[in-house]
Amino acid sequence: MPTSDLAPIAAFWDTVADAFDDEADHGLRDRQVRAAWTRRLAEWLPGDPADVLDLGCGTGSLTLLLAELGHRPTGVDLSPRMIEQAGRKLSAAGFDVPFMVGDAGNPPVAAYDTFDVILVRHLVWTLPDPREALDRWLGLLSPGGRLILVEGRWNAPGGDDPYVPGSPPLPWLGGVPAARLIETLEQRARIVHVEQLTDPALWGKPIDDERYVVIARPDFAG
Repeated sequence: MPTSDLAPIAAFWDTVADAFDDEADHGLRDRQVRAAWTRRLAEWLPGDPADVLDLGCGTGSLTLLLAELGHRPTGVDLSPRMIEQAGRKLSAAGFDVPFMVGDAGNPPVAAYDTFDVILVRHLVWTLPDPREALDRWLGLLSPGGRLILVEGRWNAPGGDDPYVPGSPPLPWLGGVPAARLIETLEQRARIVHVEQLTDPALWGKPIDDERYVVIARPDFAG
């Protein structure tokens, strides 16, 4: 989808960027929340330094954890304001990390670029064609690579109507249940890990909706 068609979505996230980190699981300012995400990432990612594409990186909070764990992250987000904040956050921490403004569903990376890990958190619901995006992401993985999807189905209205005036319809508006995402992925890749993320430490509060991680490898992966 042309980036111009996504301009209303980018504008929406620009308007919320300044307050984005106020949410405990966005800014990771709380030590317990930050430690909980650090532990999860360490479990899900390779032990050796890896090239990680952080899609829908927002203000770069997870990107920073990736760098602190010794990985080589690259961040992509549709919102220029989010990317601006992410760059400042990583620079202030002493990391030189590439960030790009662009459609995370069709990442603006070179055709020959591949990644050991693609990390996606709470993004697929914002995509006009999530199935097409999954195919693209799997195609960007190197042999043995893994796609890490941290997603959920939130207690919010769904449907086919745009969530931002002027934006295209979103088939997974409101999130996607794990069973549906797994079914969609199984047509494309091999599922290697599924985990419900119910620990309140991850979110800074108890939750009563569905939040989970699904990790998949392309069919060619060993």
